[in-house]
Amino acid sequence: MSGTYHFVSRWRVRATVPEVQDIIGQPLEYPRWWPSVYLHARETTWPNNPIRRVQFHTRGMLPYTLIWEAAAVERTPEKIVIEASGDLEGRGVWSFAQDGDYVDIAFEWDIDVNKPFVRYMTPMLRPVFEANHRWSMEQGEAGLREELIRYRARTPEEMLDAADPRGPVEVPVRLIAMGALAVSAIAGFALVRRKIRNSQSAS
Repeated sequence: MSGTYHFVSRWRVRATVPEVQDIIGQPLEYPRWWPSVYLHARETTWPNNPIRRVQFHTRGMLPYTLIWEAAAVERTPEKIVIEASGDLEGRGVWSFAQDGDYVDIAFEWDIDVNKPFVRYMTPMLRPVFEANHRWSMEQGEAGLREELIRYRARTPEEMLDAADPRGPVEVPVRLIAMGALAVSAIAGFALVRRKIRNSQSAS
């Protein structure tokens, strides 16, 4: 289906599962340590609703943004499950496993992208959008490593050991257009070859 994506991202950091889960489990803090992707976050929980909801304004390296909400519907020592709505609609699962001094982190993301531009262009630009997601998650892993330094710091001097988070970046529109044309040309060539094969088989 157009606009439907399945992603699995894997991180590995030197930490403990409780440390990592404590950081991942505080979504209002994402814009501070993951600012290249999370531009803004605010709580939108309804009164008397026990499930906390957070609205995000996010972007990758491409020149468009997404507005969506997430709610943590399940949390155990091994995982956090979120449900998303808005420009992104679906389910995400953060999984954590201790491996000696390291934590293996997996994020499995099954979503429908409701933003019209992305949904319409997915048949032609799916590899571009997938690369955009991979880049966004790479920024998150790098940001988490630095946030762990701040998390453990006991003095202001120790906090300075962490590098400043990287803010939003943009790929030049001209480069995106060239990539889109290249992907479209490849897709068109594949479609023509398929039609030729089908016509030869039918004759």
